Amino acid sequence: MDVNLFDFDLPKELIAQYPALSRQNARLLVFNKDKNELKDEHFYDITKYFNRGDVLVLNNTKVIPARLRGVKVPTGAKIEVVLLKALKNDEYEVLIGNAKAVKVGTIVAFGDGKLLMECLAKHGEGIHTVRFKYEGVFLEVLEKVGTTPLPPYIEDKSEKYARYQTVYAKAPGSAAAPTAGFHFTPEILAELKRKGIEIVEITLHIGLGTFKPVSVSDTKDHKMHYETYEISEAAAEILNKALLEKRRIISVGTTATRTLEANFAKYQKIVATNEATNLFITPGYKFKVINALITNFHLPKSTLIMLVSAFAGRENTLAAYRHAIEERYRFFSFGDVMYIYGQD
Repeated sequence: MDVNLFDFDLPKELIAQYPALSRQNARLLVFNKDKNELKDEHFYDITKYFNRGDVLVLNNTKVIPARLRGVKVPTGAKIEVVLLKALKNDEYEVLIGNAKAVKVGTIVAFGDGKLLMECLAKHGEGIHTVRFKYEGVFLEVLEKVGTTPLPPYIEDKSEKYARYQTVYAKAPGSAAAPTAGFHFTPEILAELKRKGIEIVEITLHIGLGTFKPVSVSDTKDHKMHYETYEISEAAAEILNKALLEKRRIISVGTTATRTLEANFAKYQKIVATNEATNLFITPGYKFKVINALITNFHLPKSTLIMLVSAFAGRENTLAAYRHAIEERYRFFSFGDVMYIYGQD
């Protein structure tokens, strides 16, 4: 498909630069995709759209301080690195900003030498395989020398933004947050449990597959990068039972959605596993697991709005976005949220 079919004009002032004062007070656009009906709510209203027996699926990945700023040894040239994916034996897939300055064998020092990085291989598009050298525990070293990798449209990067994390984040490993989950509070999750909703946690560590911009003109030419995910035996059992009993599965975010759909597409059921996916969902895709989706408002021409368009219909999705712009909803990571459902 033509990537321009997913473009829209967004006033810059609607790009949220800070999170809402209270998570649950974010605005909620309720979108019945079958009736093409829109309703303006707030996220604290979300519980009334759930029924006993529904299954809510959360991505419990945790953002790590994945942005590193260091210097090339011995020249002192400034190098910026974003961790993308853990490999093995302290090896990582990373994205390097000024990639030309880094060759195989280059050493980069971070935090006055507390952390050293050696380039092992270059793969193009700024992606490298590197090995880190340090003393102690890697995540503890990162906490000292790294920063939160806030999206480029967030202008003020002076804080570490404790709110750039879901309240249920548990599994460290992401270079970006599953932002649809920002709006949940412990109180809302507790209310859902009281209503008889089963809450399932899975993990997809967000990397380049989610946030890489689409730079081609046709979706068939976009390369989706692999991201690792994990589904536990307990989660698989709950999800398969819900599928068998035709109960609704509500996914929080595009990353949880891709995890579920990729797993089912491979195994024809939900299987407990720890592997990787590069599933790219565009209009025409037939969803096999999810019945409803909670998701933020995404960038024009992104793989994320393409997934939403596949679920709700491209024209309906863009119409919903136009409504959100007219009603001054806040967009992107720190912005407001949609709940998309149908009659099933």
